[in-house]
This record gives sequence, structure tokens and C-alpha cells, in this order.
Amino acid sequence: MSKAVAKAKAKANLPSEEVLDLLSMHEGEGLDYETSDLQIPFIRIIQALSPQINKRDPAYIDGASSGDVFNTVTGQHWEGEKGITVIPCYQETKYLKFTPRESGGGFLGELAKDDPDVVAATRTGSKEILPDGNELVKSDQHYCIVLEDGVPSFGIVDMKSSQLKVSRRWKTQIKMLSVKHPKTGVLVSPPIFGTMWQLTTVEESNDQGTWMNWSVANAGFVEDKEILEAAVSFRKSVMSGEAKAVAQDVAEEQKPGEAVQDAPF
Repeated sequence: MSKAVAKAKAKANLPSEEVLDLLSMHEGEGLDYETSDLQIPFIRIIQALSPQINKRDPAYIDGASSGDVFNTVTGQHWEGEKGITVIPCYQETKYLKFTPRESGGGFLGELAKDDPDVVAATRTGSKEILPDGNELVKSDQHYCIVLEDGVPSFGIVDMKSSQLKVSRRWKTQIKMLSVKHPKTGVLVSPPIFGTMWQLTTVEESNDQGTWMNWSVANAGFVEDKEILEAAVSFRKSVMSGEAKAVAQDVAEEQKPGEAVQDAPF
């Protein structure tokens, strides 16, 4: 076990060493669930109208505030100014179809990238409108390892609407990275899972409102071998289809009355 992971586990209020030894003897027992029964958490930003800060909503998270980052499965949240450290492992783009908000809103399904309707969509203001009058929402899915005190967990940072500009910059930054090999002196491009990034939140506004958006900064290369191996494993599970985002989950935050979430840009 790496020193970083061992140190992090010591801080995590884990059982005694004796109990951990016993747990290790039965590692993984009873966890052979169907993949379809498991839910990959999304890592999202809490907005001013998000249910996570409405005390009457079942999704309410105690202590959370607008601009914080949260896990959609565990309800864990982090201060937006401090943010989270992630290792991107895989990226895909989804094309989602919605009934326009003015017509009641509602998720209508996912379209393939090469669907004729996607190609024929036209921009009206800040929105992409399909030939049948419904709205097309493009969503970049970043499958990431989330690091907290050196301990890895998994989540999907999905970026859409005004967040797409951040996603494009992030992908460009990853693509442009290079490092000189100390032995050969040759410049090499590190794999997507070889770098760490700090995701924080910032306030943005235009003439239609104010909202919180992502800010992404390079946090260096992954130096812990155990965590790097976890990143490789997660990437493989996504590419094999074992782990994936479900379109309905991707669309979950697109609800009527939350127009600030989709602030035009």
C-alpha cells in the first residue's frame, strides 16, 4: 500500500486494525451485484434553485450552499471555493432530447451523435432546436476518480449548457500537456488518467441571471502507483461498458423551473 493511501486511511475513521484484517479475509464477498443495479455518482454544482438547499426537498443536503459541489448518490458535498481534485479517466458526449420548458419540460431520450435530427438542429438564441421543435442538449461526460485525502472514489462530472465552454478548455488543456522523459529526453503526451485537476466553482452572470460554473486548474501528474492503477482499471470498466452513465440520470437535473441551471451563454 502506498504511503499516501495508508496515511489517508488512517484519517478516515476506519475500524481497528484487527477488524480490518478480518474484513480483508472476506474482501468482496456478497458484492457480485448486477452492473445494471449500480449507480455511478454524478459530481455536480449546487445552484441557487437546486433542491439540495431546499429544506423541504427530499434531496436536501444539510449544510450545503449554492456554489458547493456534491455527490448525487452519497450526498457528500465540498465547498465550491476549495473544490475537489479529480483524475479524468474517460470522456464521452451525449445528445439529450427535451420538451421545451415553455411547453412543460421533460426528458424525451438520448439521440445518437450521427442521428439526422442532431445534424439538422438549428440554434435559436442559446438553445439548439431539433426539427420537431424539441430541444437538443449536448452534455460532456467526464468519468473521473475523485481524490479526498488521497483516497480514490468514482464519479461523473457532466458539463452542459454554459459548462460546455469549460469542458472544451479542459479537454484542450489535457491534450496540450507534455512531459520530458528523464532518461530519453523525449517529450511524451501523458495519458488522460496521468494528470490531476482541481475543480472549483465560480460565479457567472449575464442579462438573464447569475449562476455558478466550473473552474478547472492543473494539479500536476499522478505520482501514486496504486491510484494510477485504479484510474486505469476505472477507464477499462467504462470502455467495456461495465460502468456507464444512464441517459435518465444525466438528465436528472434538467427540471422545470430551474432555468438558472441552463443560463444562456
